Amino acid sequence: MRLIFAGTPQVAVPSLRALSDSDHEVVAVVTRPDARVGRGRRLEPSPVKTVAQELGLPVLTPSSPRDPDFVAELTALAPDCCPVVAYGALLPREVLDIPTHGWVNLHFSLLPAWRGAAPVQRAIIAGDEITGASTFLIEAGLDTGPVLGTMTERIRPDDTAGSLLDRLADAGAPLLLATMDGVATGDLEPRAQPTEGVSHAAKLTVEDARVDLAHPAMAVDRHIRGCTPAPGAWTTFRGERLKLGPVTITDESLPAGRIEARKREVLVGTADRAVRLGEVVPLGKKPMPAADWARGVRVATDERLGEEQA
Repeated sequence: MRLIFAGTPQVAVPSLRALSDSDHEVVAVVTRPDARVGRGRRLEPSPVKTVAQELGLPVLTPSSPRDPDFVAELTALAPDCCPVVAYGALLPREVLDIPTHGWVNLHFSLLPAWRGAAPVQRAIIAGDEITGASTFLIEAGLDTGPVLGTMTERIRPDDTAGSLLDRLADAGAPLLLATMDGVATGDLEPRAQPTEGVSHAAKLTVEDARVDLAHPAMAVDRHIRGCTPAPGAWTTFRGERLKLGPVTITDESLPAGRIEARKREVLVGTADRAVRLGEVVPLGKKPMPAADWARGVRVATDERLGEEQA
C-alpha cells in the first residue's frame, strides 16, 4: 500500500522505521513544525522529521492540518492508508476522508481504557498492572474508533512513564505493521469499542505533577513514576520547588512530609510508610542524589517537604 506516516516524538520512530523497511511504500511523512527548545530557544526538528530525512522520505510540516495547501498535497499523494503515532494535532474530516482505508492510529493503551493524550502516565498513576497498545481507525471522537489490533504489556513495579512508553513504542511497531498488512489484504475486521471500561487520560499539567505526601507511600511512588520524565514530579522545600525522581518504599514510618537525612540516604514520611528519595533536582540546579542535596541544604530536625513558606 501507499502510506503516509504521521508522527512527531521519539516514540513514533520505531513505527516509522518498521514501515519504511516493509513491503509497503511510505510516500511521505507528516510531522509537527520545528519547535524552539532549550535555553537558547533553537529551532529543532522533531525526532520523526530527523529520521524521515535520514531515510530520504519527503516531509510535510503543516502549521495546521486544515491548511489548504497541505490538504492539496495529501490529495495529490493519493495514499491508500495513513498510519499515525503521536502526531499531536487533530485531523479534520476533509483530511480523514483522503486515504482509501482511512487513518490508523497506534495508541498506547488497551482501548477503551485511557483514551487521550497521556495513557501511559495515567495507567501507572492509577496502579494498573497490565497495559498495551491498540491500533484503531480514527474518527471524529477522541480515540473512539473501531479497533483493528491489540498487544499487551505488563507494567513493572519500577516502570516510569518513560521506560514503559519506550517499551510500548518498540513492541507497538510490529503491531502497526501487522495492521497495515491486514488492511492491505482485507483480512482485518474492525471491532467497535465496548461501552464499558472507558477511562480518559488527560494530558498531565505541571500542577498535576505536584506530589501529595499526605497520600500513602504506594500512591506517592506511582505518582512520581507516572510523572517521570515529564512533566516531572515535584514538591516544595523552604518555599522553592524541588523535583523528585523515583523513590523506594521502606518499612519505616515518619509523619507525612517529614525529612530524615542520614549519612547515605534521605527518608520522607507519607500517610503510612516512609519513602527513600532517589535523585532530586533543586530549583535551577542539575539532578543530584538526595543525600548530597540534604548535606548541601543542611536539613534541620522536623523540616518537611511540601510545606509552604509563610
